[in-house]
Amino acid sequence: MWNLPPDDEDLCTEAFLSLGLSMSEKGANDFPRVLLLLSSFLDRAVQNNEKLLDSKKVKEPLTVFHGLKAPNLGMQRYMERIYKYSKCSPSCFVLGLVYMDRYLQQPGVYVTSLNVHRLLITSVVLAAKFIDDAFYNNAYYAKVGGISTREMNRLELNMLFCIDFRLKVDVTTFGKYCLQLEKEATIYQVEWPIKACALVDINNLDDTKCRSLTQRHAEVEGL
Repeated sequence: MWNLPPDDEDLCTEAFLSLGLSMSEKGANDFPRVLLLLSSFLDRAVQNNEKLLDSKKVKEPLTVFHGLKAPNLGMQRYMERIYKYSKCSPSCFVLGLVYMDRYLQQPGVYVTSLNVHRLLITSVVLAAKFIDDAFYNNAYYAKVGGISTREMNRLELNMLFCIDFRLKVDVTTFGKYCLQLEKEATIYQVEWPIKACALVDINNLDDTKCRSLTQRHAEVEGL
């Protein structure tokens, strides 16, 4: 797992506000900062994992989250699309990261460019259904994610069983993930370009294992 900072209520509150998790209203081009930081983290995790797999000549096992090739739409724009059209709360992306991390604790599975998009849309959908007062059906989320309804249903069910239906996240754990994302900006000096993501962007999204995502990332960072 991450080398997470110690609990600190003030720091967690500051990180919560800094990530834009308190946004109550949003315009067409208003995106919370958490999207940028999470996309930056996932982009680096994917890049480092693929470099690690290549260097060790390891062939990753395929899961239901793997596609034939990586989608053309980048992580940041994909997140903006999900946020804009799903109308989920910003906290769903932090909660989604927790779910991804739990899913990726399976042995021998890595987050890569072939599975990261599907892992993201599935984890955010689960988060929205768990913490938001209102949410859409899977047919709508599938359209947002660029996949079929049948596949959305299959991905959701697979993730639920793989994480043993552990959807509850305590306040301390949530705060630690917020702090880690905030740390992303401090270490890598991530800047925030705001841009809208049109629905047409991934109408033709191509088809897109798992020790902990954070374990894999920390492992590679230490090489």
